[in-house]
Amino acid sequence: MTIFTGLKKIREFERRRLPFLKSIVDFDIVIDLGYAEEQAQPLTLKQLLLLNISSHATVRRKLARLIEQGIVSRRKHANDRRASLLIISPASVKLLAKYVGTLTAISALHFK
Repeated sequence: MTIFTGLKKIREFERRRLPFLKSIVDFDIVIDLGYAEEQAQPLTLKQLLLLNISSHATVRRKLARLIEQGIVSRRKHANDRRASLLIISPASVKLLAKYVGTLTAISALHFK
């Protein structure tokens, strides 16, 4: 059954290369921050919390771990020096681009 072969390869990639994404909430935080950055509108912590990904305490805790690991960084807002923008690190963006490429390749092979 090629569906499960493809899913197994995806999980292996995630375990080896994306160990910082331990939960769906971690994944959602990274995706939402990256998407906002791609739209040239990086998010502040308050904006991230307003997305209701999970409870505020959970998002804060998971974000702190992602910042500590260097996956997400804070940058001062150009117009409001009191606010910090949350940015995905360039190395993480590169790794996630490889992940998307792997997903595309696996889905082309296994999910026809």
